Amino acid sequence: MTTSPFTAPSTPAASDPRDDQPQYVLPLVVRLEKAEPPARTDALETSARAVLTLLADPRVTEPEGEWAERVAAWEDARIRKVVRRARGGEWRKANELPGITVTGESAEVRVFPPIPLDGWPKELAKLQVSGTDLDDPAEPGPVEPGVPVLWLNPDLEMSAGKTMAQTGHAAQLAWWRLDDAQRKEWAEASFPLAVRTASKQDWAGLTDGHLPVVRDAGFTEIAPGSCTVVADHPALH
Repeated sequence: MTTSPFTAPSTPAASDPRDDQPQYVLPLVVRLEKAEPPARTDALETSARAVLTLLADPRVTEPEGEWAERVAAWEDARIRKVVRRARGGEWRKANELPGITVTGESAEVRVFPPIPLDGWPKELAKLQVSGTDLDDPAEPGPVEPGVPVLWLNPDLEMSAGKTMAQTGHAAQLAWWRLDDAQRKEWAEASFPLAVRTASKQDWAGLTDGHLPVVRDAGFTEIAPGSCTVVADHPALH
């Protein structure tokens, strides 16, 4: 699974002024047991909810919160996210580090406060980035009315880890666009959301500028500036 630094749409990755800032990364670890791997869509949704859960945590939102300074430094640069996988004892050790575990129907994802790009704790540094990909045992069902949807680009193929980072980016962009009351309402409902692949016919309309769009920096897997996910929250219409 892979790293994914978000980049602004109008700035080439190679000359982005944010690269001059101290670089932080948000670690996400997905539990990936050999016998019972999570469903792909559930992992993508759980990753997005994990990012939102961290952003709404008092340790981030309170001025004196213990994670507030690190999150602010991370958001001032590229909002890099790295997804790694763990099983068995690796997962247990990861859960001993400060962070938040979010569960879906079959997926478990633990999100940690941002760390310096070269400052990974040893328990996380040894975890694999690449590895077994994930599949859906059945086609995801219809989305309930009013539920935010993170729409995947139908023309891109990305690993599960890369896509988990991208859905985390999209959820974060939606969070930034909401006001305090909208954020509170979403958080109190435990961040309902769905991840689906857009139809080719709908993709152009989704990326016309009225909704937040993730454009990847292109460091791994896909070309720089590729539109990967659109965050379609009802409050943004």
